[in-house]
Amino acid sequence: MATSILDWQLPPQLDIPAEFVAAIRACKPTVNGKYAAQLLWQRGIREIDRLPGYVDCDKYQPSSPFAFGIEMTAAVERLKKAYIYAENVAIWGDFDADGVTATSVLWDGLGQFFARGEQLSYYIPDRLKESHGLNMAGVKRLAAQGIDMIVTCDTGSTNIKEIEYAAKLGVDIIITDHHTLPPQRPPVAAIINPRYFESSHPLFNLAGVAVAYKLVEALYATLPDIPKQPVEYLLDLVAIGLIADLVQLSGDCRYLAQQGIKRLTLQNQPNLDGFRPGVNKLLQLCKRSGDRPTDISFGIAPRINAISRIHGDASFGVELLTSKDVERCHELAAETELANTRRKELQKNTTSKVQAKLNELDLSTTAVIVLVDSNWSPGVLGLVAGQVAQEHGKPTILLSTNSDGDPSQEKVKVARGSARSTQNIDLYQLVNSQAHLLNSFGGHPFAAGMSINLENIAVFTEAINQQLQAKIGTIAPPAIAIDLIVTVADLNQASGRELFEDLLLLEPYGMGNPVPKLLIKNCQFKDIKNKNIQDFKGKTVQYIRTKFELVDATSPKGFPGIWWGHYEHEIPRVACDAIVELDFNSYDKRFEIRLVAVRPAVVINPIDRFRQVQLQTTTRPEPLQILDFRKETVDPTTADLGAIVWVTDCPSDWTELHAHCRQAIRTQSKLALNYQSTNLATSREILQQLIGMAKYLMTSDTAIELELFRAQLNISDRTSKLGLDALVAIGFVVSLATDPNRVTISRFQQLNRQESDLYALDAVRQFLAAIEEEQFKRNYFLQVPVYAIESSVVG
Repeated sequence: MATSILDWQLPPQLDIPAEFVAAIRACKPTVNGKYAAQLLWQRGIREIDRLPGYVDCDKYQPSSPFAFGIEMTAAVERLKKAYIYAENVAIWGDFDADGVTATSVLWDGLGQFFARGEQLSYYIPDRLKESHGLNMAGVKRLAAQGIDMIVTCDTGSTNIKEIEYAAKLGVDIIITDHHTLPPQRPPVAAIINPRYFESSHPLFNLAGVAVAYKLVEALYATLPDIPKQPVEYLLDLVAIGLIADLVQLSGDCRYLAQQGIKRLTLQNQPNLDGFRPGVNKLLQLCKRSGDRPTDISFGIAPRINAISRIHGDASFGVELLTSKDVERCHELAAETELANTRRKELQKNTTSKVQAKLNELDLSTTAVIVLVDSNWSPGVLGLVAGQVAQEHGKPTILLSTNSDGDPSQEKVKVARGSARSTQNIDLYQLVNSQAHLLNSFGGHPFAAGMSINLENIAVFTEAINQQLQAKIGTIAPPAIAIDLIVTVADLNQASGRELFEDLLLLEPYGMGNPVPKLLIKNCQFKDIKNKNIQDFKGKTVQYIRTKFELVDATSPKGFPGIWWGHYEHEIPRVACDAIVELDFNSYDKRFEIRLVAVRPAVVINPIDRFRQVQLQTTTRPEPLQILDFRKETVDPTTADLGAIVWVTDCPSDWTELHAHCRQAIRTQSKLALNYQSTNLATSREILQQLIGMAKYLMTSDTAIELELFRAQLNISDRTSKLGLDALVAIGFVVSLATDPNRVTISRFQQLNRQESDLYALDAVRQFLAAIEEEQFKRNYFLQVPVYAIESSVVG
């Protein structure tokens, strides 16, 4: 079963002024305000005069595009010259959603000044054959086509050699980008990059699409009589790129995203000026209305990204977003949807293969996860790397030697891949420190792409691990930050609307303003069922989702939820603590939660609570020291480690583990976790083992000790008794009469049942549920970090 192996960081106890809550209600009279107040206060939004512009984008004062200073002025003057002299201009874009939308913004925006397809063209590198950024071959090809100037978007800042090469060919370059700056200004006509601002500047966090928009906005302001369409018609594209990219949604970033979502909401009106039939069709295919940031992050953005992940060439994504030809857009949208379906299957398969390699790593000694394989599809490595980084709290780099048909990589042993960060670790600086080992590299602190010769991977891996290990003491342990502690009754208040309306005030969510994580304590799951999703043609996609209802003691009514990418058997049938995100399902027209993490409930009984008070009032010379031997084998009889309390059997709950902890505290000993991971059989495999043992005992006319019976099946005493009940229900005659510690099976009553019928028997289902409960707990305590145990110790 899947459990959270990261620590859970509870929200701080805050004393929020009543006038702050009142100010929120004044901005939005329909909300309760208490949840929003807690979130805003925690996230540093504490000035009452900031609230109106934060909550309502129409009250925010955006920055002028000319805040970029002489660089923006130079860019506009160079574009004016190109317009006056009818020069040929090429847009150089990028293949991810930020790059494709940025290219589309320039294609539509500059297209008001240059004839598209004649004076104006665009070029996007192939994800599967080329890297991010400018390249020599592409620059040479554009120069040969008579291009006078290249305007980049979402790329180009560090491509010094390519920029110098373009200059030799007589091609000027304007850079619009948001990635890391080079040590010195490149020799270009202009470079518009918000990284030149201080980090507190409202433009600092702009993504590539927003930087491109600012250039178009400046050109519109300079030559206002030429454009035939308002610049605001581009804002829906800006919102898509901003929310798709890993940038902090604050300042002008937040403002542009909010305004863009308002524009996107109108795309369901075919008579709208500036209607985009491609965007409209994408919204239809993902069954969304466009009024929520999640309609982008879970709907449009993955589909745009899927184009290059599957096809490599993302060029038709620009046509999809900008064409007015309804029939053509519908064709391209259908192709995009099929690419996204294929992406999901590839991602699922690659995730399982990466997990197999992870199982071979000692993650306790690994600071940066670096894995390479010849069969992984490069197109989905960024997605999988992000999953792994979040799950394990470690920066993750996944590399593939799969050339996907690129002959240039088949001759040279090169790996290409993606990196994702977590815990605010600056991935760019970390990887860039070993730039001499890389063929190419680009990105920002949270995401990057790279290529490297195979012979350099081992040295590269060791170097970045050593570098990060040296800083480990200054980095907080990986954790899931919880924003609010709620109950199922809170969720059910107005069917979820009251809490949701408060959370809505903080949208759009993104880097620096993450989706609120809600902790529900001591809850249980019911009505659990999973199924594969279907594509728009009704074909089953190998991408699973599990639906459930969550209940707790505060409400007899369950609240609906979903767990993407997980199976029914992974959801525990025991009391749990769960971290969830609340959202509105526009297709089912209901509020629901998305399960993020789950672990056995930490419940302190009254006796433990009394002991906690006792221990808190007793002076303890030293804090509990925990030794972790779960990744190795240590013989307690020969280990010379001083006074030790050994935990040799994997605990099944917190009470059992806390008992060992208290013993160690009481005797001033160290606590040693000395149980190892084993490959646990599934509940159905154990049922088959049980039936096989029963048949053997029956035919051999022998008895078996209950202790040995439990050991062979690796189950507890309680579960073994349920197993015997299951055998009786199946038709075996089980006896403990002669010796309560031994079991005999004398005969089998043939009931003519099919194997599938066994799972419908109540006794069998109880046995399977008990196994799954035990395995859920074992998996958790096999992986739970030491610091999580330390923080949970009673006393």
